[in-house]
Amino acid sequence: MVADRREPAQVTATPAAVDLIAELVEEHGPLMFHQSGGCCDGSAPMCFVRGEMKLGSRDVHLGDVGGQPFYIGGDQYERWKHTTLILDVVPGRGAGFSIEAPRGVRFLIRSDVCAPA
Repeated sequence: MVADRREPAQVTATPAAVDLIAELVEEHGPLMFHQSGGCCDGSAPMCFVRGEMKLGSRDVHLGDVGGQPFYIGGDQYERWKHTTLILDVVPGRGAGFSIEAPRGVRFLIRSDVCAPA
């Protein structure tokens, strides 16, 4: 079972990211995002067709962006739980398996550090 948000951490998206998400949903159907601290593109957010990535019991659902669920790995969550994650999109192709890559753009995370409650 995926954990729900436990701290004031949250995720938002820039207008450009929301527009791209809408295009990707129209083309591929429902999506999901996962933020890890793992391999491939470092800690880049990955976008998948919903259900194509198996979530683990330590993954945390931070919220939704563009109407699509956004998860973060438990270890990464512990490091970033006082941070607002801002999903953005920039030109260039990342090194991961994220669904936007063939468009010549990639999602990335910008952040604002929040004070603990």
